[in-house]
Amino acid sequence: MEIDPLVTLAGVLVGFVVGLTGMGGGALMTPILVLLFGVQPLAAVSSDLVASAVMKPVGATVHLRRGTVHRGLVTWLVLGSVPAGFCGVLILRAMGDGETVQDRMKIFMGAILIVAALAMLAKAELDRRRGPAPADDAAVEVTVRPLPTLAVGVVGGLVVGMTSVGSGSLIIVLLLALYPSIRASQLVGTDLAQAVPLVAAASLGHLLFGDFQLGLTGSLLIGSLPGVYLGARISAGSATSALIRPAIVVVVSLSGLKLVGVPTGALGAVLALTLVAATGVVARSRRAQPATPATPAVPGPGDTPVEAVPRRP
Repeated sequence: MEIDPLVTLAGVLVGFVVGLTGMGGGALMTPILVLLFGVQPLAAVSSDLVASAVMKPVGATVHLRRGTVHRGLVTWLVLGSVPAGFCGVLILRAMGDGETVQDRMKIFMGAILIVAALAMLAKAELDRRRGPAPADDAAVEVTVRPLPTLAVGVVGGLVVGMTSVGSGSLIIVLLLALYPSIRASQLVGTDLAQAVPLVAAASLGHLLFGDFQLGLTGSLLIGSLPGVYLGARISAGSATSALIRPAIVVVVSLSGLKLVGVPTGALGAVLALTLVAATGVVARSRRAQPATPATPAVPGPGDTPVEAVPRRP
């Protein structure tokens, strides 16, 4: 097994971002392998999924211990996502393994990345509309809707099995749309818990029928495991993730556009327009914030009010 130090470094960076923000795993790692390291799309998906199968249980175990996993939702999601994830690999296998198939897979992966970026933006907007969570993070009773939840699992499983993208972006947004009253911590915990059997099923399919490469997967794991741990440790009480999340959306969008064949010059123009738009949004939000009035000083028991001090003629 040959270890690529540059892939390991990429694993550290992506793992750190995932641990810090809880998003961007497959949506960042797979296009990095394809665009920067020249890995064939099928090999990138296979290796990324197997690496994720090792990382996902770590976060899921933490949420299970904290009681932030809705087991009813996980059950219905898994019933749809596990067979769909395995079937996604079979669909890839049926497409063949020629150069034409790899090119088609690049386009499909790029389209999914663009959808994932839009899903991230949708989640940010839904979070903004919900407002801040209560201080005590009080539990809200969530009534399970079996058939829609099963459908979310099927759609997410197919996409994850074919592209390795979606377990932390598409599924979580669809869950938020179905259950808008669910707590943020419970949403993340539920998504992580259902992702464990989903990624395991998709990984098994890729080990059997995909293009799994041991050296590539080992390089990813050597970097991503400490990166996830470090990011998770720093994430508590850190405001850095609020700055990183928009950057993830931009990177995922540009990667998707590049994979679908958008020229580099056009990508530069898109990036420039995005930066200008982001600057305008930040400036407008700052102007919209009401100025905090100064709190008048309360005179103490021994203080003399200003009006009571006689003026000299």
